[in-house]
Amino acid sequence: MTAIPFAITARHKGFNRAEIVDQNFTEFVQLWQGEVRAAPRDDAPVLPDSALDARGFRELLESQLISRHLDLMARALRVQNKVFYTIGSSGHEGNAMVARLTRHTDPAFLHYRSGGFMAERFRKLPGMDPVMDSALSFAASKDDPASGGRHKVWGSRPLWVLPQTSTIASHLPKALGTAVAIDHARRIGHSLPIPDDSIAICSFGDASSNHATAQTAFNAAGWTAYQKLPAPVLFVCEDNGIGISVKTPTGWVARNFRSRPDLDYFFADGLDLAEGYAQVQRAVEHCRRTRRPTFLHLKTTRVMGHAGTDFEIEWRSIEELVAVESTDPLLRSAAIALESGLYSKDDLLNLYEATRKRCFAAAEEADRRPKLERLDDVMAPLAPYSPARVKAEAGRTDYAEARLKAFGGEARLPENQPPRHLAIQIGQALHDLMAKYPESLLFGEDVAQKGGVYTVTKGLHKAFGNKRVFNTLLDETIILGLAQGYANMGLLPIPEIQYLAYFHNAGDQIRGEAASLQFFSNDQFRNPMVVRIASLGYQRGFGGHFHNDNSIAALRDIPGLVVGCASRGDDAAAMLRTMMALAKVDGRVCAFLEPIALYMTKDLYEAGDGQWQFAYPAPGEAMTLGEGRVYHEDADDLVVFTFGNGVPMALRAARTLEAELTWKVRVVDLRWLAPLNDAFIAAQAKSARRIVVLDEGRRSAGVGEGVITAIVEAGYGATPLKRVVGADTFTPLAGAAFLVLPGEADVVAAARELR
Repeated sequence: MTAIPFAITARHKGFNRAEIVDQNFTEFVQLWQGEVRAAPRDDAPVLPDSALDARGFRELLESQLISRHLDLMARALRVQNKVFYTIGSSGHEGNAMVARLTRHTDPAFLHYRSGGFMAERFRKLPGMDPVMDSALSFAASKDDPASGGRHKVWGSRPLWVLPQTSTIASHLPKALGTAVAIDHARRIGHSLPIPDDSIAICSFGDASSNHATAQTAFNAAGWTAYQKLPAPVLFVCEDNGIGISVKTPTGWVARNFRSRPDLDYFFADGLDLAEGYAQVQRAVEHCRRTRRPTFLHLKTTRVMGHAGTDFEIEWRSIEELVAVESTDPLLRSAAIALESGLYSKDDLLNLYEATRKRCFAAAEEADRRPKLERLDDVMAPLAPYSPARVKAEAGRTDYAEARLKAFGGEARLPENQPPRHLAIQIGQALHDLMAKYPESLLFGEDVAQKGGVYTVTKGLHKAFGNKRVFNTLLDETIILGLAQGYANMGLLPIPEIQYLAYFHNAGDQIRGEAASLQFFSNDQFRNPMVVRIASLGYQRGFGGHFHNDNSIAALRDIPGLVVGCASRGDDAAAMLRTMMALAKVDGRVCAFLEPIALYMTKDLYEAGDGQWQFAYPAPGEAMTLGEGRVYHEDADDLVVFTFGNGVPMALRAARTLEAELTWKVRVVDLRWLAPLNDAFIAAQAKSARRIVVLDEGRRSAGVGEGVITAIVEAGYGATPLKRVVGADTFTPLAGAAFLVLPGEADVVAAARELR
């Protein structure tokens, strides 16, 4: 970067560094005394030997100024309660070069310092206004086209910028997943919503590059490229040398990434448009041409602090602050503007002030626009549900030929087979669904040739091939990142998490990313998926905490997530049909909990009775979201609410109680754990003389708490009630596991106490 021919004046007592940075630009222009060249033509280099032409420079400069004045506006109007976000892009305006050199159809996953990128990308389509749209977002206006006023996000449906509210680096796995999906979709004949040679763009800071989630994305990108599989993701590390107040060691990013195999490294000076443009161009062209993961190390700086509440003068010396502010990329852009002869001092200052007025005027207008004032409006995009369309989709049967091919003929169709247990019928349902949805993909650890740890997916790889059923890294974060990427490209992913305990390793990919996208994009973007998770306790001979995890609360706490749990095979098939329809029609993210201990269970009361095997539901039979199953509907002496392993357990306990107390016992299988069907629960509790809530999860924050709340709020709190529930502990190995999990005898004992 060419040295800036101006010494920034130190202002030793100034706390408002935004004001100082603003004044620096004006003073720099006014005092500039460099040589002025003859103004170049629009298509000529802005400076000798620069790859950037004059027209491109002018537009990039305008984008930089828009980004800067949006930051200044936010700081000024936050104190007036007209703006609600002050993390700015100042010092990162060079990322506008990435936007200029990529397409508006290249999906972009941006971090919060992307004002320059967004201002430049807005040029890609006519009639769009980066200033007004951004101002509406800053003001949390209901008219905000990105999120509808739910958050200050960089996002745009027409510009393919998917909104991020990520925790640190949590958007990198789905950016990689999107890149993988771009080329994978073509291999299965799926029509992409973007051009076939698109790339995925993902920006983040130098501090974020150290996060475990970032590292898992880099590792998976390299793993993919090592196998010669396309993964055209452009990782843009915007290196400003600091993370809030923690400095990145000088040279660390280059040292860490420059020599990584299968992650191609490029450096670009994001502080100098004339010099950095060709460097960014090389990285973008390399990524698009080679389809390999590319790491663009973009040099930036950070002026004005992390956010409006970060008074850097309190923890950085004035000398250090002045040194940082002297590297402001807008000062270098001003020098280029003047040296090239494209602008006189007056013209440049007039442009600077006109941009300020435009941004403040937009902010004032945004402040007058309506805000979200009703809870229904806030929640509207969170969990869309179209019951009639979902029912029609779940019951659709126009794929008979594909079914016959998948199952190998009429005689092998599952509805023509004898009753089967849970694992077999889940596998049959998956065959059915993959035949129905040619855009569906099933993937995870060991799911292909092996058929999963419990052989639930056996035969799928043979039926549908490696392009649609495949193994992944042993990395749940990447599995769920891939799922989001495939969904972004219009596919229907069915990722498998091998055990519920392993979901917790990667839960933020659902909590912070997948389940939040519809909410923060105002339902403009969706990433539908059905996540299968081998779950819950009661395994014999193979246990311990990681294989007997009953922590369901982590899933039920995620807004908008559908959670279902089948206890028997026919229910599993029907629920999976409904979940796929929810994903297809409403873009929902669904989690299907499969009770491991019931996978192979065939008997209910005695060995060999075969009463826990059921006929496969015919095509077209599905299940309404929230619909439970009731055993012994007319019984009201005792009603047991339960799910999963609790269902056969409760049925056995019911037979004991009927023999001992002559009670008629009704067992209610909830089946859907989120959202709980409060009306259904209340209807079942209404006639109950006694109630037992059997919850195999933990005592604290378990499903049972929600059931009891529904009963009490419906006015049936006076009904005698007992809860049978797991202990608040991790699950130990071997027989000790059954000391912490509720059992059939516990249900009987609880009922006796209600006599």
